[in-house]
Amino acid sequence: MGKTIRFGVSLDLDLLSRFDELCAKKSYQTRSEAIRDLIRNTLVQQHWEDEAGESVGVLSLVYDHHQSDLSGKLTQIQHDSLDLVITSLHVHLDHHNCLEVLVLRGPGREIRDTAQKLIAVKGVKHGSLNLSTTGEDLV
Repeated sequence: MGKTIRFGVSLDLDLLSRFDELCAKKSYQTRSEAIRDLIRNTLVQQHWEDEAGESVGVLSLVYDHHQSDLSGKLTQIQHDSLDLVITSLHVHLDHHNCLEVLVLRGPGREIRDTAQKLIAVKGVKHGSLNLSTTGEDLV
């Protein structure tokens, strides 16, 4: 970790009050911790906009495994992207519905494309890609 620098920020009192409420709601011990997280989140988002850089994503899919050949289609897309899929977790939610969680690592564009292919398969009830970072460039 680098040298810590203190700096001042001027804010409208109402905005600061709302920020303090948010900090309390999210259990931040200090404003500084909350501001650091906001900055990191913005940097991760910016990194994802550079779609060629190595990134990490967590994809969750909910689907009815009784849907005709749905599991096979999802498996085929994953096999076509073996270089991206780090691991997967399959959870039986009830007699019909399953949750599949995939951890993907590679170029951001490829992660997004693969995630969208999986989400778009007929029978997937819900899909969500959570973008993250390898952490290499964050302090």
